[in-house]
Amino acid sequence: MAVGLGLIKWQGDAEGMLRTLPYICVGVGAGVFGSNLGTAIKLRQFKKHPETARQVEIEEKDERNIAISNQAKAKAYDLMLVLYSALLLGFALMQVALQVILALVGAYLLVVFTMVYYLAKYQKEM
Repeated sequence: MAVGLGLIKWQGDAEGMLRTLPYICVGVGAGVFGSNLGTAIKLRQFKKHPETARQVEIEEKDERNIAISNQAKAKAYDLMLVLYSALLLGFALMQVALQVILALVGAYLLVVFTMVYYLAKYQKEM
């Protein structure tokens, strides 16, 4: 975050990617800072209240909660595939730059191939 703020302050007449880089650094830095702050607060509360920490650990390892989480992830994955497909079609019809469409196709195929890989892996294990 500090790097991004420094780049914003001392940035000259940058163009293209260099013009947006400081703001990307600020966004990523703020996200990392917020995540670490949340983790630190949670750990501090767990030290103050060990019974709460034990209860949270039990709930995280509960098979029912794990099954619910996995089912929610599966539904989100199904929705993501439909949305990616619609987005790709929309971008193609709007004649967006080929690089953008190819990047989205690559991300889409990576997600699908990852699912196929883990599907085959888990079918062998179970």
